Amino acid sequence: MSDRAVRSARPAGGSGPSAPDTTGRTRLAAAAAALVTVGAGLGLRAVATGGVAKYGGDALYTLLILTLVVLLAPRTTPARAAGLALAASWAVELLQLTGLPADLTARSTAARLVLGSTFNAPDLFWYAVGACAGWFVLRGVTRRRHAV
Repeated sequence: MSDRAVRSARPAGGSGPSAPDTTGRTRLAAAAAALVTVGAGLGLRAVATGGVAKYGGDALYTLLILTLVVLLAPRTTPARAAGLALAASWAVELLQLTGLPADLTARSTAARLVLGSTFNAPDLFWYAVGACAGWFVLRGVTRRRHAV
């Protein structure tokens, strides 16, 4: 099984850039997915508590990063998008070991939402869950697009 890039077929002959409207559609879909992911995270926090809200939010955090990767680089492969999202999520979590995010979150709500404040090892697993879920969905969309 190959891990195709998130793009449409090239013009006849297989050379040249991909169609501009396809890149635009991919970006539009990624932006919509990012908004849906933020809405899902806010909704989850509104209706759930405890571990469900926390760890579900962790998975959605990485899923949001994945959608932003695709928004910025619409021709990236699903595996690369998921890997970058996972690496970014883990980097933020490991940064929490330094205390820097805690200092920043004391001054900014935005920093608290993006960086968190305290390290929690189980978060690393749930970030991987979010990256895998995003990879699975993105790969399915990519395969369906190429099958049509």
